[in-house]
Amino acid sequence: MLKQPQAKYRAFAPIGLKDRTWPDAVLTKAPIWLSTDLRDGNQALVEPMDIARKMRMFETLVAIGFKEIEVGFPSASQVEFDFVRKLIEEDRIPDDVTIQVLTQARDHLIARTFESLQGAPRAIVHLYNAVAPVMRRVVLGMDEDQIVELASSHARMFNDFAAKQPATKWTFQYSPEMFSGTDVVFSKRVVDAVTEVWAPTPERKCIVNLPTTVEHSTPNIFADMIEWMHRNLARRDSIVLCVHPHNDRGTGTAAGELALMAGAERIEGCLFGNGERTGNLDLVNVALNLYTQGVSPELDFSNIDEIRATVEHCNQIPVHPRHPYVGDLVYTSFSGSHQDAIKKAFAARKEGDIWDMPYLPIDPKDVGRSYEAVIRVNSQSGKGGMAYLLESEYGLEMPRRLQMEFMQSVQRVMDVAGKELTAADLWQLFVSEYGIETAQSLQHRVIEEEGEGANASVILRGDLPWDGETRAIEGRGNGPIDAFTQALSKATGHTVRVMDYHQHAIGAGADAKSVAYLELRVDESQTLFGVGIDANVITASLKAIVSGVQRARSRGAHSAQSEVEVA
Repeated sequence: MLKQPQAKYRAFAPIGLKDRTWPDAVLTKAPIWLSTDLRDGNQALVEPMDIARKMRMFETLVAIGFKEIEVGFPSASQVEFDFVRKLIEEDRIPDDVTIQVLTQARDHLIARTFESLQGAPRAIVHLYNAVAPVMRRVVLGMDEDQIVELASSHARMFNDFAAKQPATKWTFQYSPEMFSGTDVVFSKRVVDAVTEVWAPTPERKCIVNLPTTVEHSTPNIFADMIEWMHRNLARRDSIVLCVHPHNDRGTGTAAGELALMAGAERIEGCLFGNGERTGNLDLVNVALNLYTQGVSPELDFSNIDEIRATVEHCNQIPVHPRHPYVGDLVYTSFSGSHQDAIKKAFAARKEGDIWDMPYLPIDPKDVGRSYEAVIRVNSQSGKGGMAYLLESEYGLEMPRRLQMEFMQSVQRVMDVAGKELTAADLWQLFVSEYGIETAQSLQHRVIEEEGEGANASVILRGDLPWDGETRAIEGRGNGPIDAFTQALSKATGHTVRVMDYHQHAIGAGADAKSVAYLELRVDESQTLFGVGIDANVITASLKAIVSGVQRARSRGAHSAQSEVEVA
């Protein structure tokens, strides 16, 4: 790279619109949407779509709700021509949808374009020619007067060809290509010449499309250019003002939104931003940005993953996992602090509340996503994320201190594995750590209850699997838990005090189970949790005590082994 880039590159000059109004504008309704996936998006593919893929894309766009769809460049190839004919001849165009086609300002291409549209009930024909100084000088070899004549003469051809097909309802569209790199005064001159030929009326408007063919400036300068044209174009009341942003500077969405604030009424782009170089404006991005502001985009992305799958199939290009609204990871938080905030906000939210969630600008369910991927656990995660996954997938409502304890086990695994843990991975780790399935076979019965009130006591007897054998146990206490800890102490030699107790149900009906979380002081040397799950509430609590004592023994054995190794 150059140390003095100003020697090679020139800053884009602002137009000096001092009384601009767009900064205070608020978008309160959807624009007119034009999908150009089948034309601009398609021409940017390494392998352009065949007719089958084009038809699948067209049907997807119709299902989403697009009413104007640019279906091709019929003079460019036989496939493009044949696809337009297929739509018309097989009556594939819904009554509320208008197809659009593109043509350069060249005689034979215009003729071929109108030929492709024979029999169409409605059609938008899109004319373009380059107007930027670099194109006039280097490519076309024309001065300004010649460019104006080129545009207006081919606009007249549109009138002539349309008159030969009076059964079709025609709309004409004109794009001064490379508007984004052209002086607005000259752009106005060319556009005005074209609209003078077409003579639109408020009842029969034409479309003027102002493209950022290449992004040369920051979005605010482009917005100034749009507002200037919006104010100064002749026959403005008979024009639908449209923009077609590209994304060379990575600001296509911002340019499009600011252009709408500056007076544009229609916007062109592609699903997920496919297109030449860095792509076209992402229509999904703009639509869902409106949605998050409480404005209906009048497009339906309720199943955004299915739409993405179709786009990836048709374009043969994967959508990036961080792509706004649709990427695999865009609703996912790995950060511990983020996860904790999301978990608490979900717990506090009531059905019908305004969506006000940390780190989630849109409810994933509104676009067909589940909450399963909202929080995922890796080495950067915290106890909140781990707890959320186990609660949402397995129904565990762990007390805070248990979350802190179990997270240490999770972190040890993460430090070794160095990869993400799924909810299923966390559950298996939890089952192993707390002996949910392997060490909790326990049979017991309360055989006597003595006394009443504060003097009441119970005698509990049972069979306890321990160290590979089954031991008979018996204990007396002020309740089943106290009796069991006394029996356990006599049978195993371990003393147990219950420090804290939490219990809740998971499941419902015949499948309901109780989960008990007991914080225990074992042998007056270790404080840790035990967890038990059983259909019986008391049995779940007793299993939790066994879980905690066995964990304490395991920890003690590890500690002793470590001391031997150090010695």
